[in-house]
Amino acid sequence: MTDVNRARGASGAIHVLVVDDDVRVARVNAAYVEKVPGFRVAGQAHTAAEALAFLDRVEVDLVLLDHYLPDETGLALVRRLRERGHHTDIIMVTAARDIATVQAAMRHGALQYLVKPFTFAGLRAKLQGYAALRRALEGGGEAGQDQVDRIFGALGGASAGPAELPKGHSALTADLVREVLRGAEGPLSAQEVAERSSLSRQTAQRYLKLLERTGRVRLSLKYGETGRPEHRYVWV
Repeated sequence: MTDVNRARGASGAIHVLVVDDDVRVARVNAAYVEKVPGFRVAGQAHTAAEALAFLDRVEVDLVLLDHYLPDETGLALVRRLRERGHHTDIIMVTAARDIATVQAAMRHGALQYLVKPFTFAGLRAKLQGYAALRRALEGGGEAGQDQVDRIFGALGGASAGPAELPKGHSALTADLVREVLRGAEGPLSAQEVAERSSLSRQTAQRYLKLLERTGRVRLSLKYGETGRPEHRYVWV
């Protein structure tokens, strides 16, 4: 089986190349990637030359790219990739935090920028935002304004920081509810979310309402033959 076939072997998975000059950091980042549903690590590289050689023979969807590499910067590598016709998506994962580098990353087409040190939740949020972007782009064709807004908002909404949560809410619990909704094949009730997340129904309901207010979750009503309609929630 060729390298390209290996990278594309798992149907539907998003394949990632992890590039970092520190071997231990690369291993940790790769382990983080493997923990996010729907993502697979295609390989690791520790220099720009290694990354370029890998991408010349293996097709991947996404590169997690450090800026400080021993032979050239990550942004210089991005320029060379584009010159050689590689359109792989890029998320910068680096300790470089000066505005000039961040601005240059934007101009070179990096989809996101994650500053070291970061937590697993921080990387997971970026990867989930990237997956949401890919879903929004599926199908091609023309887009109305609503779909354009969803496309441009997919990555912008990929924040996992606790600062976005009101006082008294836990980022870990919010992440748990998000994961349940993301993994569902259709809308779920608060009771179903509670059962799948091992939370109480009241707690699940509270976080579902929070996510609905922030636009992450869409509420619909399911009417039965009698009684009040059931509230159903789906991840946007």
